Amino acid sequence: MWQRVAHVLRATGNDVFAPSLTGIGERAHLASAAIDLSTHIADVLGTLECERLKAVVLVGHSYGGMVITGVADRAPERVGTLVYLDAFVPQNGQALMDLVGPERRAAFSTASVPLPPLPPPAQGLTDPQEIAWLEGRRHPQPFRTFTQPLALQGRYRGRRAYVFCTGYPHTSFAPFAERARNDSAWRYHELPTHHYPHVSLPRETAGILLNYA
Repeated sequence: MWQRVAHVLRATGNDVFAPSLTGIGERAHLASAAIDLSTHIADVLGTLECERLKAVVLVGHSYGGMVITGVADRAPERVGTLVYLDAFVPQNGQALMDLVGPERRAAFSTASVPLPPLPPPAQGLTDPQEIAWLEGRRHPQPFRTFTQPLALQGRYRGRRAYVFCTGYPHTSFAPFAERARNDSAWRYHELPTHHYPHVSLPRETAGILLNYA
């Protein structure tokens, strides 16, 4: 999912790591009902620790905002900047299902199996080539990643940035973008595209991230 942005960032001399979360992507064969938000936080923490990374620009897209929030709280010494890319921004005690609209929340309340990704048009994608590129790269997500509350101790006090994608309607992320735009503690950016700017606008997405590298 991050190939295009990673290529641009590496060309500028930066190291880029894009760990796949358990049960998703090339780790889809590990999917199980036991996987939850804590599993995915541990995935990223493992990368930071084993690669001996510090002062990283930690980017979370969509649900990934849940993950990076938990990672930064557990290892604040390794994170230089948190970047929420059209992503959820949770508070202590919130699960992702607490942050979505009533219709999506109702789907969570009746499901107990991995939830499939939303259809591309629902996330603003209309270009057939982009939709084809995404095919096979998005997988059903373990149910408990949506329902496990995030426990935070408030340990991360570093820099935060929000990137809001303005090119599609019915977005779930407008409230988080508005909050970040009006908070002087945050840096705020916009990209005129759908929910996958790392696919449609890789150079522009990379350009924003380079502000913090």
